[in-house]
Amino acid sequence: MIGANGFSQIEELTPEEQAYRDSIKALNLENEAIANSQEAYNRGIELFTQKKFNDAIKEFDKSIKFDPQFTAAYYNKGVAQNEIQKFNEAVKTLSKLIELKSDYSKAFFQRGRAYQGLSDYLNAELDYDKSIKLDASNPKAYYNYGTLRFLQQDYDGAIKHFSKTIELDADFVNAYNDRGSSYRMKKEYSKALADYETALRKNPKMAFVLNNIGTTKTKMKDYAGALAAFNRAVSIDANFHLAYNNRGVVQMHQNRLDDAIKDFNKALQVKSDYSPAASNISGIYFKKKEYQKALEYANKAIQMDNNNAAAYVNRGMAKEMLRDMNGACEDWQKASELGSEAGQQYYSGNCGI
Repeated sequence: MIGANGFSQIEELTPEEQAYRDSIKALNLENEAIANSQEAYNRGIELFTQKKFNDAIKEFDKSIKFDPQFTAAYYNKGVAQNEIQKFNEAVKTLSKLIELKSDYSKAFFQRGRAYQGLSDYLNAELDYDKSIKLDASNPKAYYNYGTLRFLQQDYDGAIKHFSKTIELDADFVNAYNDRGSSYRMKKEYSKALADYETALRKNPKMAFVLNNIGTTKTKMKDYAGALAAFNRAVSIDANFHLAYNNRGVVQMHQNRLDDAIKDFNKALQVKSDYSPAASNISGIYFKKKEYQKALEYANKAIQMDNNNAAAYVNRGMAKEMLRDMNGACEDWQKASELGSEAGQQYYSGNCGI
């Protein structure tokens, strides 16, 4: 209706009509926010699948801003933060998620991963425990719990959790490998080999499993078997510096010193700062009575890693033969301080008062 002055009259609404209109407006705004949140979330998921984790996190943040109750956005943001090792941030994100959804097993699992990344083993175990209580069918929770026990040298506890992982998922290859490593640390070498062989049957291309077989057979003094395992490992991964180094150790045991040097040099070619390989070369030159070269490589090893106890032992031996007894005693003392039994024996036998 047009008034006498030609302007539209103001529409008058009853309180009920105004409340209804306000509720419709609020609902439309809420629906728009949810739509925007979902759109950002979908972009985040796409970026996550492309392993563009930082960009994914930004999109999940947008999603959460539009909808602060969107639990899936918190969860995937936390997972992305774990993937790029932003563990403190992941703990915060996942703690917020747990506030919103206290029975979310996967949230506790992922926060446990973050705590484990921070070496906060107590809180990691508490979260894995909670995750398992909420969902006892998740093999990954048992597996991660097993790795925690292994890191704390509780090998029986590690075996228990890896075994449960395998019970839930018979194709969980890493659980066989890691249970094998737990048995190896307990010097139960036959059981270790059985688990490594099972892992290898399930995935014949796992070079690190072959390396583990090789190191176990080395401990069993089965040098031919160890050599075969290391050969297979480097045939699968030509840049596997650990396998070259470990094959060199076997060559040393077989007194094939020149071949051992080639392997240690190959390890250094792949990883130029790999101190154990340089230390091993020092040991070979000592055996060959080339004491100056032994000293040179021991120096290189210590420059790469000044906590390499074996390198100090080797340098001390070289210095002794080069008539630098004071220097030898200093090196053996340092090796002993780093926990080397050989260093302690050399020092007490040659330098002690």
